[in-house]
Amino acid sequence: MNTTKDIAIQSFQSGMNCAQAVVTAYADRLKFDPDLAAGLSCGFGGGMGRLQQTCGALTGAFMVLGIHNSRLYTDRAELKNVTYTQVRKINEKFRQRQGATDCRSLLGCDLQTDEGMQYHKDTHQSKTICEKCIAASIELLDEIVGD
Repeated sequence: MNTTKDIAIQSFQSGMNCAQAVVTAYADRLKFDPDLAAGLSCGFGGGMGRLQQTCGALTGAFMVLGIHNSRLYTDRAELKNVTYTQVRKINEKFRQRQGATDCRSLLGCDLQTDEGMQYHKDTHQSKTICEKCIAASIELLDEIVGD
């Protein structure tokens, strides 16, 4: 049986960006439309549209928290407060594990240049860095979302 982490990494290897892979991996478990989730999270890969800001795997985790919490809290203020607290917690734990939360620092290259994209490809960063960020995001989410 495939774990959520396996599903996310397989989705990433199949062409989804890091945010899409994290979000859609929870579709069955949290019972939401994976196609809608893939569309909503599409612009968050590469640190949001390759701007290399917050890692897409991490922003995908933030989205999952919102979906998860919207099922638990009907009061909007409570939903927002709980989600914001969890986002900060996952963000800090991710930073501790990965050393940074922004895509540019994690990759050490500029994905907006041909040279940066070539370096990313030649050094297999999708495998050596991005997949680890996806796995870390899933592991941190599972501490909150559970089984």
